[in-house]
Amino acid sequence: MKKYRTLLLVAGLAVLLLSQYKLVMPVIYKVVASDLFLVDSNDQASSLPISTPLSAIAFMHCNNYIKSELGSDATVIFPEKPLNAYTFGNYQYLISAEVTLTRDTAGTSTKKYVCRITYNKGDNEEGALDFDNWSIIGLSGLKDS
Repeated sequence: MKKYRTLLLVAGLAVLLLSQYKLVMPVIYKVVASDLFLVDSNDQASSLPISTPLSAIAFMHCNNYIKSELGSDATVIFPEKPLNAYTFGNYQYLISAEVTLTRDTAGTSTKKYVCRITYNKGDNEEGALDFDNWSIIGLSGLKDS
């Protein structure tokens, strides 16, 4: 039996690789080519920064969320527009901006933050100004504030 250990190991690896190549990968290719993960939306993704009315509303909602999270003991000053705004498609936005924070205990500081936000109503943009129609997915850059 000791003589055949290496041969069995090599044969087992060959069977494993062949089964993955002939059985598993064709199924994966069919799933990827199908419409299983397709989201049909009028909002197309972009790898370049955007400036649209909906991205401006997303920026406004991120700012309002930050104000509510920091509380009343901080004075917050936001710029007119974000540094960058990106869309992932399907009304998902990534907003990058700066905020000036003034606190009695820590003084004044300028922080950069990133907010990921999603509009939940899809192509129906009538309720875009209502914060209840948006979801904040994540916020980073303000933790130590």
